[in-house]
Amino acid sequence: MGLLINESGSFRDPANAVIYLDDRVLRGLDSSAAKDFSTFSKTDAFALLRDGGKIIDTRQLAADEIPAEVAGRFSAVLEHQRVPFISYPYEWSFSMLRDAGALHLEILLACLEDGVSMKDGYSFNLQFRGVNPVFIDIGSFEPVPSGPWIGYRQFCQTILYPLMLEAHLDIPFQRTLLGHLDGITPGEMNHLLRGTSKYRKGVMRNVTLQAATDKRFDRGGRKTQEDLGNSGFGAELNKALAKKLLKTVTALTSDRADSGWSAYRSTCSYSEEDREAKERFVTETASAGEIGVAWDLGANDGAYSRLIAKHAKQVIAVDYDDVTVDAMYRSFKEDGVTNILPIVMNLVDPSPARGWRGTERKAFTDRGTPDLVLALALVHHMALAANVPLAQIVDWFADLGGRLIVEFVEPHDPMAERLLGNKELGMFPDYRIEEFERLLSLRFEITSRLKLPSGRRTLYLCEPQR
Repeated sequence: MGLLINESGSFRDPANAVIYLDDRVLRGLDSSAAKDFSTFSKTDAFALLRDGGKIIDTRQLAADEIPAEVAGRFSAVLEHQRVPFISYPYEWSFSMLRDAGALHLEILLACLEDGVSMKDGYSFNLQFRGVNPVFIDIGSFEPVPSGPWIGYRQFCQTILYPLMLEAHLDIPFQRTLLGHLDGITPGEMNHLLRGTSKYRKGVMRNVTLQAATDKRFDRGGRKTQEDLGNSGFGAELNKALAKKLLKTVTALTSDRADSGWSAYRSTCSYSEEDREAKERFVTETASAGEIGVAWDLGANDGAYSRLIAKHAKQVIAVDYDDVTVDAMYRSFKEDGVTNILPIVMNLVDPSPARGWRGTERKAFTDRGTPDLVLALALVHHMALAANVPLAQIVDWFADLGGRLIVEFVEPHDPMAERLLGNKELGMFPDYRIEEFERLLSLRFEITSRLKLPSGRRTLYLCEPQR
């Protein structure tokens, strides 16, 4: 018997159950959901979207293919292609959320042409495979019901309004979505968009009128849907709605093009000799063995993620600066780099477990074990800017479970001096290379080290102690 794990985030739809069986991803359907999938799977849209990579590759298992662990529990069982690494909308950059939202609407439009709609418009129904968004909630599809698209409000709350928050108010949306998994309500968004913002494209239709409808119709419940359906609101009007939404979403742009880290490579304290030596060290390490998943922590513009990606199946490039991550994402798309997933995250305050009983959305470090961790130009920021003790930083690296390439920036390096300039003199007596190496040796075996030509930075290759 294989290891069977129920996906803790799928309980909200009683007609569907996502199950992990060893490395397989299965979805159990009740009779109603099985009928809906049968209808959807016979459409031209299903084949077109699946083959185009817009919806997750899915097939229904024949009776004799259903594993014994789930046999007899469901009316039908589907098997999905596995997403290499799960990320969440509050970890995406502006362009990532916009591209995911546009894909959602493109899928809806394609399905409406074949008499199929979507039950919801939740941003968490999308994932990224590298820089390519994909829709994963196959249980969301159903024959077109009467009335307006039932997922419209949810789409606005978890995709459109967060995008508007940044596009119109210059406020990053990530922390808002992290704190409110259901997104921003129409009333809240209407309150935030004041003055001339009310007249921006799509605001009156999608914000102001929805906020007014909420007050009048008690949040547009199923009774309102039925009344509007009876009045003639059907598939054609939903197509028009989706097309207008798509135009609104794709027209949104963020003016937050500059940040303290967006020009880091041109202003940091590396000499060209240091940069070349560092690239050689990383490349030689990456090419020495097979790498499944690598995490580049503090990836900045993704230069070292690109080096690792040539030798890894998947790279997760993490940086806390959303503007830098957005530029990274766009550059990967333009260059056709498809196996790097950039995400926005503050590593001293990483994404925690969220949702019901803290199980619906997993904490960052609970979503997998990396084969290789890059921590380049990171330790001094964690230790000197965020005041995290060196011992705890090393313990955290060890707990991640993979090999480690780490860089130590000595106190006399210009970047370290800049960070120390904001601190009380003598505040970090243990921030010394000797202490760092002692701590590393307690949790890792240091197999290689390289002091960069400037003499201010040292790279280490470390193997976890078993």
